[in-house]
Amino acid sequence: MCPAITADLEVRRAYEADASGLRMVPDAVARPSDESEVVEVLRRATVDRRPVTVAGAQSSTTGASITDRGILLSMRGCDRLVDIDPSARTARVQAGALVSDVKRAASEFGLTWAPDPTSEAESTVGGAVACNASGPRTLWYGPTRAHVRGLRVAFADGRVLDLRRSGLEKNTAGYLAAQDPVDWFIGSEGTLGIVLEAELTLVPRPTAVIGLAVPFATECAALMFVAAARDAGALAPRCIEYFDADAVAIALSADHSRLGVGEGASMVYAEQAVESTGTRDGVLDAWLALADTRQAYVDAIQVFEGEAALTRARAMRHAVPATMNERGARARATGGRKVSTDWAVPYHRLTATLAAVREMAADAGVPPAVTYGHAGNGHPHQNYIAGDAAELERIEGVVERTLRHVVAEGGTIAAEHGIGKLKRRWLGLQLSPMQLDVMRALKRELDPSGLLAPGNIL
Repeated sequence: MCPAITADLEVRRAYEADASGLRMVPDAVARPSDESEVVEVLRRATVDRRPVTVAGAQSSTTGASITDRGILLSMRGCDRLVDIDPSARTARVQAGALVSDVKRAASEFGLTWAPDPTSEAESTVGGAVACNASGPRTLWYGPTRAHVRGLRVAFADGRVLDLRRSGLEKNTAGYLAAQDPVDWFIGSEGTLGIVLEAELTLVPRPTAVIGLAVPFATECAALMFVAAARDAGALAPRCIEYFDADAVAIALSADHSRLGVGEGASMVYAEQAVESTGTRDGVLDAWLALADTRQAYVDAIQVFEGEAALTRARAMRHAVPATMNERGARARATGGRKVSTDWAVPYHRLTATLAAVREMAADAGVPPAVTYGHAGNGHPHQNYIAGDAAELERIEGVVERTLRHVVAEGGTIAAEHGIGKLKRRWLGLQLSPMQLDVMRALKRELDPSGLLAPGNIL
């Protein structure tokens, strides 16, 4: 057996769970510390015809980073920051590097890597690439795909290939799908190859950022404010996050603070970069003026400025999924778990869609989901807690009806966290048989033995 692979039960159980609520004990675990060990694991697995599922920090909400078939390949030991080039604004890092470590290193040069998964201190670059991760600031910067210049990838048989974007502004050579192989692997969830290293594009850090927490009496008023902020030409938000009343209660409890309004209030949190004191005043006035016209509790608006305050605001946001993960873990004892959705619709349709979805849950006798997240992109997260197996079945029925409705509204069943194992049953709601056949053809070409990440996506 390769020295990087172990079948020790205690080690295997240490890798049985991610943030999905599922549990799968792998047959073996590989913990390579460099590229040569990754390649050796893959070569041996191919000879033995053993499946290999890659994992980073195992923060996946879809079961993509766990398996009960073959080898779980943990990349956490391959976490080196290879190089940062401030003049070219690039960073080359190994797949196991934490997103927060990359950001910290880039900040020394006044730069940052723009993708910002909320759990960036618990997310690896390889994992971000694998599911095309985004986060609150995706509204301004776009998802991971827009910030990856090149990849070094290992295939199931151990071959290693360096891929790099051409940078061409014009290209008519062949089908669009074949022109940039880097994009094949971003969002592929480990099913086509193993990302060893990534060359990332860095962007300048803003001179300053202003954040505002804006409370509202109702969900409808808050979401209408979100749409108005997107449409306001004078505003340039880098994030617009929504918290329903239950999410507000979690966030404020974690921060030991108060909104200064009655119970049941919803909240919108927005950020915008500013370049000077004069700009700051104008930006703040514009946000306050919009809030005043949209039935906000203007006197209760909180302003966040400076690194410490913005970090505090981020911690309040992160408290919501962290708390829901804890509740889901406790429900496992009675046969339940957390069920989370990742759908998105055009932002102008979010208000009506959420109202319809809440009605579906009520009709099914399911407790309402805690709803929060990236409303500026029309992309909320809904977290249900199933107390037992029967309630889990009812919630999954509500989720399927939700996704059918979302697709009919021109939306997507998965906007951020990928498909993994939990959502693969619903992929056919959005993609046609022809599209699925094209995906299967690419899978056969790059992983002909079907050894990589069995059960993910397809």
